[in-house]
Amino acid sequence: MGLTVAPLDPADLPTLDAAYRIDCAARAVDEPDLPPTCRRRFEALLRHPMPGIDGRWVVARLDGEPVGWLRLHLHTLENTENASVELVVDPAHRRRGIGRALHEHGRRLLREHGGERLVGSTAAALPGEEDREFPGTAFAAAMGAKAANADVRGRLDVAALDRRRLAALLADARSAATGYRQVHWRDRAPDDHVSDVAHLEGRLLLDAPMGELTWEQEKMDTERKRSVERALDARGVRRYNTGAVHEASGRLVGWSQLSFAASSTEHAWQQITIVDPDHRGHRLGLLCKAANLGYALAHEPALRTVDTWNAAANAPMIAINEQLGFRPAAGSVDWQLTI
Repeated sequence: MGLTVAPLDPADLPTLDAAYRIDCAARAVDEPDLPPTCRRRFEALLRHPMPGIDGRWVVARLDGEPVGWLRLHLHTLENTENASVELVVDPAHRRRGIGRALHEHGRRLLREHGGERLVGSTAAALPGEEDREFPGTAFAAAMGAKAANADVRGRLDVAALDRRRLAALLADARSAATGYRQVHWRDRAPDDHVSDVAHLEGRLLLDAPMGELTWEQEKMDTERKRSVERALDARGVRRYNTGAVHEASGRLVGWSQLSFAASSTEHAWQQITIVDPDHRGHRLGLLCKAANLGYALAHEPALRTVDTWNAAANAPMIAINEQLGFRPAAGSVDWQLTI
């Protein structure tokens, strides 16, 4: 039968199982220090898509056996000319043209949608790892994609966390944040702060270095934020949040979030940390992030590792992470291909 590429049928559980096994096998080779992808998160494109995403999922088969897959996230609310892409080939079947066949299929899907750009990321070298082989990076370059932004994954070893230092950092941040108070919440943003949370999330891409990526900021409002929360709830994602409220106005002007996949108790992802530009200079980023780490640890005693991604050029946020104990664990490159 040779090599074929066809859409994944959501009802075809054996193929979905095979696709998940391929994902786990690839991660064990490409990012061995990370836990396997949560199964509920893996199926999210089919079961619980995010608002504004039209997802396409295709599977490559070699002589009838699934050997790779591609997921295309077509954006419908903004960035409509872009598609986010994930492409994974079973390590046992690499260098046989499977990735190229999936890539060409993804290009055709994007053209049919009227899009112009594919955007994806691959693991890449940190300083001192220049001799290490990164198959995804070589593949993206071979397909003609351009490296548009560099990222660094920082890792916090909770067992090595200096709790006394964390308490001192938090005390110093609080002393600099006169006129602000903290608020904590799990999962769903409080009704009296959700519009401010949506505003902060929507402006994230204005603040984070984006390199040469062609990417618009999200059109985030309260309704869309609630839809995102419902999708995350359905995926079983547990979220811990800490905000900074400006007491004079009552507005929430800083926010940090840490999340756990449904399958995880020992590993978490540090997600967004952002402060409104009009309220910077009061150490609110450090206040929110440090306080939120303590908040999560109080509810998740099994937590052992926290990972976070930052643009390599985002020196202020990396400096905050390093104060908390994060250290570089891996690099990645955001690639952009204009078709």
